[in-house]
Amino acid sequence: MMSDSLPLLLRAARGEAVERPPVWMMRQAGRYMKVYRDLRDRHPSFRERSENPDLSYEISMQPFEAFKPDGVILFSDILTPLPGMGINFDIVESKGPIIQDPIRELNQIKALKDLNPTQSLPFVGEVLSRLRESVGNQAAVLGFVGAPWTLAAYVVEGKSSKNYAVIKAMAYQEPQLLHQLLDHFASSIATYLKYQIDSGAQVVQMFDSWAGQLSPIDYDIFAAPYQKKVVDLVKETHPDTPMILYISGSAGVLERMGKTGVDIVSLDWTVDMAEGCSRLPKNVGVQGNVDPGLLFGSAKAIRERIVDVVKKAKGRRHILNLGHGILPGTPEDNAKVFFETGKNVNDLLID
Repeated sequence: MMSDSLPLLLRAARGEAVERPPVWMMRQAGRYMKVYRDLRDRHPSFRERSENPDLSYEISMQPFEAFKPDGVILFSDILTPLPGMGINFDIVESKGPIIQDPIRELNQIKALKDLNPTQSLPFVGEVLSRLRESVGNQAAVLGFVGAPWTLAAYVVEGKSSKNYAVIKAMAYQEPQLLHQLLDHFASSIATYLKYQIDSGAQVVQMFDSWAGQLSPIDYDIFAAPYQKKVVDLVKETHPDTPMILYISGSAGVLERMGKTGVDIVSLDWTVDMAEGCSRLPKNVGVQGNVDPGLLFGSAKAIRERIVDVVKKAKGRRHILNLGHGILPGTPEDNAKVFFETGKNVNDLLID
């Protein structure tokens, strides 16, 4: 296939010269859209919405139909693969994920199953294939996973946490136990990513949402080696699929993120884009890093900030995005401004 007939986001993520930075949004399918909230009212179970292929496909396509972003991301959850390993969970509206039997002991880790996505996650493959067929080369199809540390944080804590005291106690008292769990997740997540790519994902993002809660020394022990293991295993068989790494609160570990082997580091909004670029190797691309809160501002403020970010990332491979997921309650018109500004940013840069 001719390179220029490939989706813009895929070409940019691979480091090719592109006409403008591609644009998509984390959590672009979701609570800020009325069409999603209406569907949620009819299907209140999150797991049904994410595991029923027809619903997941419909939700994944909602922002594409409304805004035509350059990336369409699978509607799913980072915890979706857990039942395939023998860990059950539920997602309670306004409370978040609940792990029914938190993992705290060696016998529980030994009982975990290796992930077989074809058996336990066939709906994911189906949705990705349908998305690829539907969007053609108008957008890149994105897959995603949770990184080992973040998955471990959920399953050890049993729910979302403010201070991660339970998993940190395990890290400092029984590090070997935690390493076994992290290693199991790394192998399974790599298998899951390969399955997503084989099913149609052209670019994949790994969310280590809670790795920003680690000190740099602990990041080097408990997060980075397992991020790198996932990357290495995927690159063995799928070297041409760009991989993005996102961590919330990552300003303190940016350089470390750049050493994991990923192609692109996604910056949150707590670091200036120019500073972020200067702290990462030239061959590593950047994504982000607009504050999602900006989308509650005026159209003028949104446009000015996007221009600032794009100017500061000039000369790097750059994917325009938010520094975290779009917030519930964001006016849809402002999401539209974000996407339209991104697509017409070259005209604004000339002014």
